Amino acid sequence: MRLAGFYLFAALVALLPVVFPDNYYVTVVGVTAFFNIMLAVGLNLLMGYAGQISLGHAAFFGIGAYVSAVTTVRYGWNPWVAMAAGLVLVWLIANLIARPILRLKGHYLAMATLGFGIIIHIVLVQADAFTGGPDGLSGIPGLVLFGWHVDSDLRWYVVAGAVMLLYVWLSLNIIDSREGRALRAVHGSEVAASTLGIDISGTKVRVFVLSALMASLTGSLFAHQQAFVSPDSFSFFFSIELVTMVVLGGLASTFGAVFGAVILTFLPEFLVVFEDFQMLIYGAILMLIMIFLPRGLFVTMADRIGPMFAGYFRQGIRET
Repeated sequence: MRLAGFYLFAALVALLPVVFPDNYYVTVVGVTAFFNIMLAVGLNLLMGYAGQISLGHAAFFGIGAYVSAVTTVRYGWNPWVAMAAGLVLVWLIANLIARPILRLKGHYLAMATLGFGIIIHIVLVQADAFTGGPDGLSGIPGLVLFGWHVDSDLRWYVVAGAVMLLYVWLSLNIIDSREGRALRAVHGSEVAASTLGIDISGTKVRVFVLSALMASLTGSLFAHQQAFVSPDSFSFFFSIELVTMVVLGGLASTFGAVFGAVILTFLPEFLVVFEDFQMLIYGAILMLIMIFLPRGLFVTMADRIGPMFAGYFRQGIRET
């Protein structure tokens, strides 16, 4: 019963392409939703459970994507080696900036992460000899897994769906572990957590690095799936969109992050006439959720639907 919600969700992911084999929203938009879920779940560990806001999460997503793109296109590296290189680089950068940044609190922390995200975006635009500049980089090779070429929408659905489920499973297990309890304690009160012997700085750094690594791997998969990357995909605005996904579903809720990511992935598909007002719509959603549903849409719905629903998903619902 502890992971009943996860098994139900995994079954739904597996059955969708069977029930709708040629559906655009399943095999194409669904893959994008999986990428957004991966990013939102990782960011939720940092924001929801550790209470450390980040407005530059798209930067780690972009670093992973561009390391895979540049090394495979310009230097002919194997995609899997390129993905590993992206993880190593992000691990180094995240460890380097985590301690000074995470000493800050509130809007100071938000501004520091925002500045980091803007710096990375500028580098991606200006280093055109490697990144292709504003025009981006194309010709990124696909993945080959034990001789199996991931070269169709359905195959990418399988790969992205499997990695996404791994992320969700990892998150659910982390929040139920000793490390997860330490995260919630730090979020609740750093002074109280310190008196219990919790390493405040170490706990924050570990979750920051883990969240960054999850974003990097997602970025690499995104680059190989799209076969093209440009700086626009990793801008400050996308970081805001990721924050909106987490807040919309409900902070400190794994399935809330999943719910928010799915909603904000499919919503633009039905609001294409308002494309020029996308950031305005996201801002309005974020404001309304914070005012009227401060616990998030998914968590509020789960609480009101009843104990049975909450029981299935209790591992993924807010635990503070």
